[in-house]
Amino acid sequence: MENKERILECALELFYAKGYDAVGVQEIAERSGITKPTLYYYFGSKFGLLETLMSTKYACLKEKIEAASYYDGDVPQTLYRTASAYLDYAARENKMCRLMMALFYSARENEAYLAVKPLITDFYNMIVSIFERASEKLGNMRGRQEQFAIGFIGILNHYILLAYEQSDTDRFMDEEIKKSLVDQFMYGIYS
Repeated sequence: MENKERILECALELFYAKGYDAVGVQEIAERSGITKPTLYYYFGSKFGLLETLMSTKYACLKEKIEAASYYDGDVPQTLYRTASAYLDYAARENKMCRLMMALFYSARENEAYLAVKPLITDFYNMIVSIFERASEKLGNMRGRQEQFAIGFIGILNHYILLAYEQSDTDRFMDEEIKKSLVDQFMYGIYS
């Protein structure tokens, strides 16, 4: 593993375990087996390291969501593909996914929040676009595409945060669970 990759992986482990603000550059360098100047060479700063970590790991999620979220006229199927892509990512990159959520709930002037906000906003906009494309099919939407997106993301995020702690990874990725989460959300839309 190259220095840069090792630094990113060690930073992820430390940020996930202790929180961004509780981890210093020296600790990351020591855990990575490199010097502080090497870390600064690759990333410029701790914030630069966080931005690189976030954008690198997020690129994979974005690619999966973009591929899954095409709208073919079938709202439940589009949401199922999207939920499946997101939950599969969360199972593979659980620490990253949960770290992104934790950082999003940081203080608004905290640099950790500033690093993750553009990624969370991009993800949110991808989900909003599903509901915008489906608005003719869902007549009761009445301009509430953003609310629908928040609700859908909320169900998935709470599942990631809570259910993953209580079940094994195989059960977490179960197709029936993914389908039931979408069904639960759709029930709320149609009722």
